[in-house]
Amino acid sequence: MRIISGIFKGKKLLLPNDKNTRPLKDLVKESIFNLIQHSHKININIKNSIILDLFSGTGSFGIECLSREAKKVIFLEKYSEALKVLEKNLKLLKNVHNYEIIKNDCFSFFNSKENIISKFDIIFIDPPYKELKINKIIEEIIEKKILNKNGILIIHRHKKDTVNLTEKINVIEQRYYGISKIYFCN
Repeated sequence: MRIISGIFKGKKLLLPNDKNTRPLKDLVKESIFNLIQHSHKININIKNSIILDLFSGTGSFGIECLSREAKKVIFLEKYSEALKVLEKNLKLLKNVHNYEIIKNDCFSFFNSKENIISKFDIIFIDPPYKELKINKIIEEIIEKKILNKNGILIIHRHKKDTVNLTEKINVIEQRYYGISKIYFCN
């Protein structure tokens, strides 16, 4: 696993030792960023964007955003083994401090009484494939109004996933890469 583009292009990222974390494959990550950059349906420039990386695991998506000069990335992860790798991967990026790690469960995070102070340009949702409460997450994002007007949700699921996304969002694009299904929504 590596950083594909930007100021840290080519830098290798660490992987977890266990099989409980599913890192975002380079091909899928590269395809996502190509679509963001070249699609006429998406009007987002990673540079100077604020990103929320939910279920961030080893941080592959958010770190790619940092490499592409995102203004800030917030990583949200609860699994301790993934957190250790995430922290090590971020330390590999010398002199990068425009990120925050929130060590919490996604559902607890949204249910907390704390107000989320940022509005995000991109919210990347990459829960374990077995997680079926994806619509609960999307509805919390909508209710809390944390996605910028022109922002996008990017949702990573297994290609055989049968959960229908809530009609409260608009699916701009849906792509398949190997076993991955990626939704681009607003």
